[in-house]
Amino acid sequence: MSRKLEGKVAIVLGAAGRDNMGQVIAKRFADEGARVVVAGRNLAELSRFAKTFGGAARTCDITKKHEVEELFAFAKDWGGRVDIALNATGWGLLKPFTETTEDEIDRITNLQFKGPFYFCQAAVDTLSRGGSIIQISSATATIMLNDHAAYMGTKAGIDHVIRCVAHEFGERGIRANSISPGLTETPMTAEAKDVPGLFDSFLSGYPLGRIGTKEDIAAAAVWLASDECFMTGQNLQVNGGLTLRRNPTREEIQAAIAAASAPVAA
Repeated sequence: MSRKLEGKVAIVLGAAGRDNMGQVIAKRFADEGARVVVAGRNLAELSRFAKTFGGAARTCDITKKHEVEELFAFAKDWGGRVDIALNATGWGLLKPFTETTEDEIDRITNLQFKGPFYFCQAAVDTLSRGGSIIQISSATATIMLNDHAAYMGTKAGIDHVIRCVAHEFGERGIRANSISPGLTETPMTAEAKDVPGLFDSFLSGYPLGRIGTKEDIAAAAVWLASDECFMTGQNLQVNGGLTLRRNPTREEIQAAIAAASAPVAA
């Protein structure tokens, strides 16, 4: 059976956390035949992970433009070209709107807007023979969730940058798309998963009846990265239909947690 990404070279930035979404995507890319450079800020973990599938590792802080440019130069030297560039970095900031500090706004803007902007700039400078740019976004760029404004705003902003890239560089064969997961079990959400009732409070918002997985997102990323994909400038809602409905309110989450934590009557 042919592999969908045979012969392609991919960058996956945001793969420095063990078993995080970036690592699952990178491994799936490798399984589909791609040569993969994984990048992030923890070289020891990146190197360990890259060895498991014969890839390469490179440190890169997405908030530093020169490091992003150096990542793409390294990948091109290592693989001879770059066909796929996927950014999975993020920070799940949950903070009441009026309590979000100037420092937090600056940090999340650098990480989730300026950095991905640099990533797209480096990608279009490198993908000379066409290819695919993929940004991991969020369902909350479209639907509401309390105490998440800075996160949601920066994700929505870079989604529109992706549309601009698709519009301006499509004539060069470059596709640019976002993927929007809903609540997904990852290292970023591990603490929330441990709170009894919290994940369950989201279930009624999913028409397909379950919380999404990292593997769901990796499967979508493979299609976007493959030559089978004739789509650009889109935000792919890989979240079981969540954006047809809604996330729970703060009060609904609190009620679910309280119910799950209540002692069982004898």
